Amino acid sequence: MHKAVIAATGLYTPEQSISNDKLVEAYNSWVDQWNAANAAAIKAGEVEPKAHSSSAFIEKASGIKSRYVMDKEGILDPSRMAPRLPARGNDEISVLAEMAVRAAEDAIKRWGKPVSEIGAVICAASNMQRAYPAMAIEVQQALGIDGFAFDMNVACSSATFGIKTAADFVASGSAKAVLMVNPEICSAHLNFKDRDSHFIFGDVATAVIVESEATAAPGGWAILGTNLKTQFSNNIRNNFGFLNRTHLPTDTAEPIPSDGLTDKLFVQQGRKVFKEVVPMVSEMIVDEAAKLNIDPTSLKRLWLHQANINMNHLIGKRVLGREPTAEENVIILDDYANTSSAGSIIAFHLHNDGFAAGEKGIICSFGAGYSAGTVFVEKRG
Repeated sequence: MHKAVIAATGLYTPEQSISNDKLVEAYNSWVDQWNAANAAAIKAGEVEPKAHSSSAFIEKASGIKSRYVMDKEGILDPSRMAPRLPARGNDEISVLAEMAVRAAEDAIKRWGKPVSEIGAVICAASNMQRAYPAMAIEVQQALGIDGFAFDMNVACSSATFGIKTAADFVASGSAKAVLMVNPEICSAHLNFKDRDSHFIFGDVATAVIVESEATAAPGGWAILGTNLKTQFSNNIRNNFGFLNRTHLPTDTAEPIPSDGLTDKLFVQQGRKVFKEVVPMVSEMIVDEAAKLNIDPTSLKRLWLHQANINMNHLIGKRVLGREPTAEENVIILDDYANTSSAGSIIAFHLHNDGFAAGEKGIICSFGAGYSAGTVFVEKRG
């Protein structure tokens, strides 16, 4: 058995971003148009008028202040309220793969080794651009990597499930090193006409290289233990898929989502998610720490899934047994918003400094499924 280490990470951040103020301006403009178009029905009491959103509401509910996106023009167009991502030819690299490659190139540069040392590629994300060929195989080809590649989807927990899978490949000797990428165009499956969720997601891509301890250079992070958990719940759901094609607009220029498509995009019951996921994840972290003989209150840093600032604060408090500091419980969703599987990796990538050899932290994700994954790491000398 070969112990695995996180040897390097990478990040690709889109150039375009949208502030809460700009997003609210577009949403409220659409609301005014909708209310005007349905004035008679509203007056007759047949439908409820749409309510405005506000930057204050968004920040209080989530902690989000802005988000990066692949296309802000389509999102901020009140007549569309969805990104415009033109289709590419089959002989061109796909958008999702291109994002993943950019993040992977960053990780490979930091790693400092040739791609010939990588034996597998995993594309772990909440929504794939297509069913097949696998996005991971396209990334593999673009980077010139031999071996094998495949896609996996465990929603917001995809990255930790991917790290666990990569570590198992390394442990078994199936590969000396594994590249795991998390490209997320979350804006493409978000309903920007839903006041309760129009602000949640952003776009980004991350990458992680997991390598055998036997070949790893000094530094990096020893993977002390991993744990995965799933429990079925409808409280976070996305029904978009090929079986729904009869419900989709025939004209690709038609604004998406239309009122009849809300069930085919991201929906969640936020209060139920909060109530059920926080204790599940907190207990999972504490229980796994006990199995690894780690005092959870001694963890130097928590790199949690970036979904909601209130969830993260409460989980951090339960794990550490006290109110965590901003340095201990990393928050990046104020700038990036919820980026699904990539969130905990962005936090880890941007804020893993200041560790001495032997100090420990945890990468943890949680989300739809429900699903949750923990990766306890220790700074190597």
